[in-house]
Amino acid sequence: MANEDGLLGRARARDQDALAQIYDAYYGAIYRYISFRVDDLQTVQDLTSEVFTRFLVALRKRLGQPNSIGPWLYGTASRVVKEHYRRQSRQNEVTLDESIAVESMGPHQSAEEMWTRRELHKAIQKLTEDQQIVLALHYGASLPIKEVARLIRKSEGAVKMLQARAISALACRLVERK
Repeated sequence: MANEDGLLGRARARDQDALAQIYDAYYGAIYRYISFRVDDLQTVQDLTSEVFTRFLVALRKRLGQPNSIGPWLYGTASRVVKEHYRRQSRQNEVTLDESIAVESMGPHQSAEEMWTRRELHKAIQKLTEDQQIVLALHYGASLPIKEVARLIRKSEGAVKMLQARAISALACRLVERK
């Protein structure tokens, strides 16, 4: 994003245009990042909103303000997802996927697609935290490897290795389940 420091400075001053630019520039990527790690679309929307709410709160505080926009938002998104799964494991509740009804598919296809999606999310949750983050940033948020490396402060080679190991682990887990 061009002149991110200036935009962040304006956002700290609560400039509505700057805040809108940040939201417009990052909302889709943060949403995709979270949706890669969370199965329920309503929860994805809620968690994405939580990330931007925390961003606004952080801008108001004197301590803990973001130094850069992208890394702060992705880091916060990662923490929000972790917190979601911690809360969910304590609640042990079953959620129903309201997006099951897909008009273009028959009941068998729709059920099979839902099963595949759930199995993929279960398999992703069993990866290491670093592997989950790399896959979510690269495939979920559509970021290039170089940008992923910058965001998580690892070398490009390390990111590629994490990605390769994650894909291999996913392939093994998904083949085992069939």
